[in-house]
Amino acid sequence: MILYDAVWAPNPRRVRMYLAEKGISVDRRIVDLAGGENLREPFLSVNPRGTVPVLELDGDERIADSVAICRYLEALHPDPPLFGRDALEIGRIESWTRKIEAEGYAGVVFAFRNRNPRMADRALSGYWPAVPQLPELAMRGQNMWGWFVEMLDHHLDGRDWIATDTYSFADLTALMTVDFARATRLSDGSLPSALAAWHARASARPSAQA
Repeated sequence: MILYDAVWAPNPRRVRMYLAEKGISVDRRIVDLAGGENLREPFLSVNPRGTVPVLELDGDERIADSVAICRYLEALHPDPPLFGRDALEIGRIESWTRKIEAEGYAGVVFAFRNRNPRMADRALSGYWPAVPQLPELAMRGQNMWGWFVEMLDHHLDGRDWIATDTYSFADLTALMTVDFARATRLSDGSLPSALAAWHARASARPSAQA
């Protein structure tokens, strides 16, 4: 297997954190996003949409989605489980992962892609025709982020982890999201108390450095 990776993008980091939590080693090829390597050949032959990460399997099969990559690897390496130990935990982790992506991560992406001058005509990630920025979406993303932080802080009051009593893929996804908000300067890094305590716990795990 070969993982097409990138050093600063959030979804490749999500896969790296997952691999670290599971103790899985995969050969990596770094794709230079800043230099636009993902938007030209030969990478477009690997993933025509031009996004990373991509997991290339034997026989030229490729999985070009971070969650799908982790799901595939979870089926091969079920322990320790990050997607749930039983049906109820699986449902809780899936529900929270989708909520974090739709309400938190989407807000960060809206703001980043629609207000950063370097993203002019690139308001969607990957290889597309020119997609102009929309200032209204940047404002929506900023508002979504504020609402998401308030919601997640309230949920974490009295809890160690988001979906279950152990660290899960939902926590991994939330850490990716919170750190991406800071990296794109949507957040100054200050968080309300319960969310800040959770962030410290999640960041202390060795996988957070992946």
